[in-house]
Amino acid sequence: HAYAAEGHVLFAVASFAHYGKLSRRDPDEMLAGARVDVAPYKRDPGDFVLWKPSSDELPGWDSPWGRGRPGWHIECSAMAAAHLGPTIDIHAGGVDLQFPHHENEIAQSECAHGGATFARFWLHNGMLNFSGAKMSKSLGNIETVHDLIARHPPEALRYALLSAHYRQPLDWSDG
Repeated sequence: HAYAAEGHVLFAVASFAHYGKLSRRDPDEMLAGARVDVAPYKRDPGDFVLWKPSSDELPGWDSPWGRGRPGWHIECSAMAAAHLGPTIDIHAGGVDLQFPHHENEIAQSECAHGGATFARFWLHNGMLNFSGAKMSKSLGNIETVHDLIARHPPEALRYALLSAHYRQPLDWSDG
């Protein structure tokens, strides 16, 4: 399922027959490179990094492929396997992580553990928006619960959070 190329180790998505089962996406219909530029060393645009090269300035470890570090998806799979085993009961995250992050976790974990189901149940929450924009660190519009409780009674916050289904987006505004 994995191959080495230019110091990287990549997962060959086409080698995993169930790729796309969580997000209900057909791998043959996925738009190549829709999210990022396609690296020339990939056999297929959908292949993802398990191990990537690292410079001296960045964290890294020696490996058979040279100095490098784990890819984004493998970090989560490794922690889950080390602390919870090859199969976990519930995996949760934002709806924005369903594809490609959670899809890639499933592929690499199930291949690494002989086909064992990675997660029995998945919960994907909707995004919390602040005045119409997705709340995110990169936008600088993060509100912590501590900040909100300083301005609003906790009961009001609970009511606001219960006003929408957990899978739906929730818009927050102090105005």
